[in-house]
Amino acid sequence: MAHQLELIPQSSEDYDRIAQAIAFIRQHHRQQPDLATIAQHVHLSEHHFQRLFTRWAGISPKRFLQYLTVEYAKSTIAHSKSLLDATLAAGLSSPGRLHDLFVTVEGMSPGEYKAGGAGLEIRYGLHSTPFGTALIALTERGICSLKFLEGPDKSLGEQQLRQEWPKASLVEDPAATQAACDRIFSPPSLTSPSSLPPLTVLVKGTNFQLQVWRALLSIPPGHLATYQTIAAAIGRPTAARAVGTAIGSNAVAYLIPCHRVIRESGELGGYRWGCDRKAAILGWEASCQNPPWSRP
Repeated sequence: MAHQLELIPQSSEDYDRIAQAIAFIRQHHRQQPDLATIAQHVHLSEHHFQRLFTRWAGISPKRFLQYLTVEYAKSTIAHSKSLLDATLAAGLSSPGRLHDLFVTVEGMSPGEYKAGGAGLEIRYGLHSTPFGTALIALTERGICSLKFLEGPDKSLGEQQLRQEWPKASLVEDPAATQAACDRIFSPPSLTSPSSLPPLTVLVKGTNFQLQVWRALLSIPPGHLATYQTIAAAIGRPTAARAVGTAIGSNAVAYLIPCHRVIRESGELGGYRWGCDRKAAILGWEASCQNPPWSRP
C-alpha cells in the first residue's frame, strides 16, 4: 500500500474501552455527540479519551464517526460495486489486502467434511488483537478458525471449536498460533507482498458457501459490498438471503472479510461477532485506507 498508519493497536485492553465508545457513537450518531459527551460515557477525561482513541484508530473520534454514518456507507457501496466486478473479472483474489495479506480458501472434500475432522490435529491459542481477544486455530493445511471472544474466557471458544471439529484432536498451543496472529494483526512488513506465501484458510462448507466466502476475498479493505452484490457476483442474483446465511456461517473472522458486507440501505446488518465490533473493524479499515496526511 502507498499509505498505511504507523500506529497499529496491539492490545485488547484498548479495544474494550474503545468498543464502549463505538457502541455509544453508533446509538447516538444522529445527534453527532461531541468529544466531551463520548468521553463522559466511558468515564475518561476528554484529553485521555482523545489520546486513547487516536492511538487505537489513528484518527480522531470525530473523523471516525464520519466513517460510521449511513451516508458514508452508501457512497462506498456505490464505488465498490464496479471495483468488485473488475476484481472478479480479472480473476484476482484479495487485491491490496490489509497488511499485505493474501488469502486463499481451501475447502475440505465431502469425505473430510463428513468425517468431522477425524485424524486432524488442530492447534489453537488465545491472542490479544486490535478488536479484542481472539481464538486462532490452525492445522498443517491452514487456519481453520478465527473467532473473537467476549473477554478472556477461553471456554466458550474451545466449546465452539469442538462443535465445529468434533472428531479432531485439539491441542492448546498459543506458541504455535502466535506467528499467524502476528502476521494478521501486526504492522505491515517492508517485505514485498509478492515474496510472502499466502495465508491459507481451511474451511468446511457447501459448494455454495465456498463460492460466497471466496467472493468475500475480492472486497478490498476500506470498501463495502451488499448481500445483493455478492449474490450477483457468484451468479445467483436472487439468492441474497442465502448469501447472508452463508456469510453468517463463516468461521474465519477478519481473514474472510464478512464484516465488509452490509445492507443495501447502508445499515451495517448483522455480524457473528457483534455489530459494534463490525463497526470498529470497518471504521479502522477506512482510517487505514484514508490516512490523515492524505486528506485535504
